[in-house]
Amino acid sequence: MNQESKLSFRNTGRIAGLLYLVVVLTGIFSLGYVPSKLIVWDNAPVTFNNIVQSEFLFRLGIVSGLICYTFFIFLPLVLYKLLKPVHRTYAAYMVILAVVSVPISFVNMQNKFAVLSIIGSHQKDAEQVMFYLNQYDYGNLIVQIFWGLWLLPLGCLIFKSGIIPKFFGILLMLGCLGYVINFFGNALSPNYSELGISSYVRLPASLGEIGTCLWLLIMGAKNNSDVFSAE
Repeated sequence: MNQESKLSFRNTGRIAGLLYLVVVLTGIFSLGYVPSKLIVWDNAPVTFNNIVQSEFLFRLGIVSGLICYTFFIFLPLVLYKLLKPVHRTYAAYMVILAVVSVPISFVNMQNKFAVLSIIGSHQKDAEQVMFYLNQYDYGNLIVQIFWGLWLLPLGCLIFKSGIIPKFFGILLMLGCLGYVINFFGNALSPNYSELGISSYVRLPASLGEIGTCLWLLIMGAKNNSDVFSAE
C-alpha cells in the first residue's frame, strides 16, 4: 500500500469516526438526556406538564433523533469500505443489520409528533400523551434488536482487522449480547427495569462504541498489511 493509499485509508477511518461521533452525541441527547428531563413513566400529568413547559427541548430531542438516524445510514457504509478487506460477508451483514433499523426508527418517531399534536390541541389529554410515549418506547425496544445485532459483525471485524484495538471489538461483541439480554428482559418481564441491571448490561456496548468512535476520530484507522478477505 503506497503512501497515498495509506493516507486515504486513515482518512476513511476519521470520516467513520466523525459520523460515529454525531450518532453517539445525538443518540445520547435524544434517547437519554431529553427523556430523563421530561418523562416520568409512572406519572402522566407530570410528564404532560414537563413537555408543555419544555416543548422546545422535546422538539429538539425529535430533531436530534432524526439527525442520529440519518447519520446512521452512512456510518455502516463507511465502515464497510474500511472493513470489507477483513471479511466481505461479515461487513455486508453489518451494513444490513444497521441500515434495517433506520426506517423502523423513522416510523417510530411519528409517536413523538403525535404527542406534539396533542399538546397543541384544544383537548389536552395527559393519558393520551403517555400512550404515545409508551408506543415510542416499545418501538425503541423493537429496534434495539438491530442496534445490538449489528455490533456482532462489527466487533468481529474489528477484532480480526488489527486496524483498531481488538479490545473494542470484544466490547462490541459483548454489547450485542447486552442488547439482546435487555430486549428479552423487557419483553418477557414487566418488572425487568426495576431490577436495575439494564444499564450494566448496556455498558460494554457504550464503552465499545464510544471507544471505537474516539479512536477512529483521533487516530484514524492504522494500516495493517496482513488484512485479507476471507469469505
